[in-house]
Amino acid sequence: MARHPRFFVPGQLVHAIQRGNNRATVFYTDEDRELYCAFLAEAAEANGLSIHAYVLMGNHAHLLATPESEDSLPRALQSLGRRYVRHINAIRRRTGTLWEGRYRAAPVDSEEYFFSCCRYIELNPVRARLADHPRRYRWSSYRAHAEGEDDPLAAWHPMFRRLGRSRAEQQEGYRALFREPLDKAFVDGLRAATNGGWAFGDEAFRKKISRALRMRVAPLPRGRKPAKDERRPPR
Repeated sequence: MARHPRFFVPGQLVHAIQRGNNRATVFYTDEDRELYCAFLAEAAEANGLSIHAYVLMGNHAHLLATPESEDSLPRALQSLGRRYVRHINAIRRRTGTLWEGRYRAAPVDSEEYFFSCCRYIELNPVRARLADHPRRYRWSSYRAHAEGEDDPLAAWHPMFRRLGRSRAEQQEGYRALFREPLDKAFVDGLRAATNGGWAFGDEAFRKKISRALRMRVAPLPRGRKPAKDERRPPR
């Protein structure tokens, strides 16, 4: 079966998910998580990838990042995957694949959804009942954004200027965002776009990404077949 190609526009925000094969555990210990973060930081720096938000769960990881080039995210995650899988296979005396195929990703409209994506990612431990507040979960970007904790993975994004002039004001504004629940339509839309490999934003955003990539970046209405110039090549 042909699969949708992943598409990355330089400078455009991307939400990505890595899942364990058959949803199996990929992070067994804090040492595993520390190594994953270290490997990811090195791969991101080497390949021009700025990671703004992340969370490491037991069997998957979420990333919100901006690629410097169209190859930044694929190359960074390829490098990360090789190193991390070798570590897990060696320490667990296992062989074979660790991840559920290739990661899933979607470009996201940063103007509209940057903070909602950050909240969605950092609230994962709360939804999974691993913590009653994101600040109490160590393996995410929340404390860097909300409390100023040093975190080499959590790169600053220009959208933070909307929350205040100083870093203290931005942190206070960020904490305030978590007092409101996430919109269900947003959550459903982000999940569908990421799983399907589609651009996530309004019609104007999708058209912008489609023009940049010269390809269709949204699912067709049910029942309509794509024209020849709309078909996406297999990846």
